[in-house]
Amino acid sequence: MPAMAARPPLVALKDVRLQDGPRPLFDGVDMALEPRSRAALVGRNGAGKSTLIKVVMGLIEPDSGDRSVQAGVRFAYVPQEPPITGDTLLDYAASGEAEPWTAEAWLTTFGLDPAKSTQGLSGGETRRAALAKAFAEEPDLLLLDEPTNHLDILAIELLEKELLAARCAVLVVSHDRAFLNRVTDTVHWLEGRRVRTLNKGFDAFDDWSAKVMDEEAESLRRLTKKIEAETYTFYRSITAQRTRNEGRARALMAMRADRAERVRDLPRELNLGVDSGALSGKLVAEVKGVAKRFGERTIFKGLTTRVMRGDRLGIVGPNGAGKTTLVKVLLGELAPDEGSVRLGANLEPVYLDQSREGLRSDMSLWDALTPGGGDSILVRGRSMHVAAYAKDFLFQEAQLKQPISTLSGGERNRLLLARALAQPANLLVLDEPTNDLDMDTLDKLEELLESYDGTLILVSHDRDFIDRLATSTLALNGRGDIVETPGGWTDFVRQNPGFLSSESRAASDEKTGARRIEKAEPSDRAPSKKAKLSYKDARRLEEVEGLMESLPDVIARHDATLADPDLYARDPAAFDRAMKAAEKARADLEAAELEWLELEEKKAALAV
Repeated sequence: MPAMAARPPLVALKDVRLQDGPRPLFDGVDMALEPRSRAALVGRNGAGKSTLIKVVMGLIEPDSGDRSVQAGVRFAYVPQEPPITGDTLLDYAASGEAEPWTAEAWLTTFGLDPAKSTQGLSGGETRRAALAKAFAEEPDLLLLDEPTNHLDILAIELLEKELLAARCAVLVVSHDRAFLNRVTDTVHWLEGRRVRTLNKGFDAFDDWSAKVMDEEAESLRRLTKKIEAETYTFYRSITAQRTRNEGRARALMAMRADRAERVRDLPRELNLGVDSGALSGKLVAEVKGVAKRFGERTIFKGLTTRVMRGDRLGIVGPNGAGKTTLVKVLLGELAPDEGSVRLGANLEPVYLDQSREGLRSDMSLWDALTPGGGDSILVRGRSMHVAAYAKDFLFQEAQLKQPISTLSGGERNRLLLARALAQPANLLVLDEPTNDLDMDTLDKLEELLESYDGTLILVSHDRDFIDRLATSTLALNGRGDIVETPGGWTDFVRQNPGFLSSESRAASDEKTGARRIEKAEPSDRAPSKKAKLSYKDARRLEEVEGLMESLPDVIARHDATLADPDLYARDPAAFDRAMKAAEKARADLEAAELEWLELEEKKAALAV
């Protein structure tokens, strides 16, 4: 039998160029989208991924080049911030080419009530509604721009399942590595104003892109050497012959222009830093039997855990399960309804909030970085000009006076990071830090957090991010249950099958090794008498707890004395006494915390 002819692409771009200000955004882009392919479009923030999607759809006309489309191809598009219109979600989902019953079915698939009002939707509901509308339109090519933003892990896994079963082609922009690893079979890499294509899934991208970048670096090195040799020969020829070889001069100028263009296209590096500040106490937080409720709804119950200095605690769960509430309880910002939370000494927390509080849309980037006014910012104890600090986070000087409303989602998240990381913090709390960030920024952030020697609390739906960073994971299922598992997301899933879903959660804690934090069912058997601490140990525990309460105040008083800039010149002996007293108080506090931990562990062991 003769071989079947290859099917033509749904959309093909050939030598597409598009100007954006003084320099081109695209300079000879070639890209083809095949039927039934599932392609990732990756690149740095600002490279033009969203713009390229609009070129593919025909929403933006390129300055030159060809765009060819198969006749009758139907598109569906979910932008980063989809506008939701109509009175109800069904009105919205059926407002395009979808039949009402198909729209209703897809809304239900994505866990939405078709009769729900479009007003007051959360970020996750908005995203799911936009996805339902796109699937309901039964497109030939589905284009998704950061579809996992604001989705919880269960919704992301549902989206993965639907994409794998879909008969349409897909082009997706996403920073979520685990998502791309699961759904893609092709990668289009937008770098240096052109597109390179890898005909494999995203799991092969890192090795391939590293090899490409190495080859580019070697090519640039050879060009630089050639320019050096040609420059030497050219000027030597002028000296010897007193005549110009105009052809050679033009060739040299062309090589120099080529090199300058390549250097301009080299990606700028994000310069992240974090200062863990003063050393916190060994104990960061001790939580005993804590429950939190809002009205009739139990957010979580029976939570008992300890957070120690240097821990990296991941918090996961569905949207609305209470992850942010849990963080506020752990930080002492919200009182529990049952149980107790003891915070350690000398904590300096910094909280990066997913709601982007404090960023008004009419505020300029300059004002956001210098809330107290002026042209400098205190960065980890050192004064920096605001323009220099903004440059570390890849902001151009021209952007400093622009309103925040003009920034992309990734730029706004970089701005939040810039504000948070300027402050010393021995307790860093990051609530959904990965939204809208490109992969290079995520990699830099991961490197920074891996080397951070303070304590990290990380709320995220990014499974890969949690896996790389968390030493333990707390999961809430939205039904009042909470479970703690050593390790990251993969460890949690393996040890707690079905915990986050509505399916059976019958796997025993003994079998899985996880610590299920739930209250035991009442028993008809008379409880056995439990052993307890000796009178001496119980008394000592009270004394140690008293020291842990009082010593931070003693340290603070000595530090206040030492803060007097004239003390050493005025009274060196008093300065020396205060210094030694502060050191002794810190050592006493460290010893008290260690003894307290030993006694608490002994108490817990006796109670079993």
